[in-house]
Amino acid sequence: MSHDFPQVEMDFIYGFFHYGMGTLCDIHFHAAVSGVDNIPRHGGFIVAANHASILDPPIIGAQVPRQLCAFARKTLWKGGIVSWWLDAVGVIPVDRDSGSDVSAIRRVLHVLREDKGIILFPEGTRTPTGRLQRPKAGVGLMACRTGVPVVPARIFGSFEAFGRNGPLRLGTPVSVVFGRPLLPGDYDNQAEGKERYQHASERIMAAIAALELPRPKVI
Repeated sequence: MSHDFPQVEMDFIYGFFHYGMGTLCDIHFHAAVSGVDNIPRHGGFIVAANHASILDPPIIGAQVPRQLCAFARKTLWKGGIVSWWLDAVGVIPVDRDSGSDVSAIRRVLHVLREDKGIILFPEGTRTPTGRLQRPKAGVGLMACRTGVPVVPARIFGSFEAFGRNGPLRLGTPVSVVFGRPLLPGDYDNQAEGKERYQHASERIMAAIAALELPRPKVI
């Protein structure tokens, strides 16, 4: 993996937009990142992050030097340039009205087998207040079913930049912190039965909540 230009290791269209989004984030949100070395260099992995804004997936994705996939609701696929772009960058459509979207789960397994990553949000939806919410079982299910490393990530400032029902505030500083990868032994306990996936999500969410902004260096 090239540290200077990781886009050369990505699919062409994804790499093109990855570079462009990274540039836009630097310009408009002064994006700062720490803990990038915690991203696995090889194999499939999950990035699990808090969710405060529709900006979260592109901003977090722009800071990860490997190709990621994300979920989006199926209703966004209405044809035209938007549908083309969603498919081109590998976004996975999900039916939020379905209790279990089997096709989406299969797509996730395929992505991970291709040694790519996927970004998931344990909270399931954007926070209306900026505070962390209780996680749902979905991320725990995906993690336990795949057994891949889960990298906790916390994004700071995206709620202030473009929170739910709020205006877009360009120039708002946004930072992303990546924590130590969680291995299956850290989040999964098969003996927990029906509560296994929920408890796994709670452990992952606890790792996200524990992340803090690094202190500024004193010169």
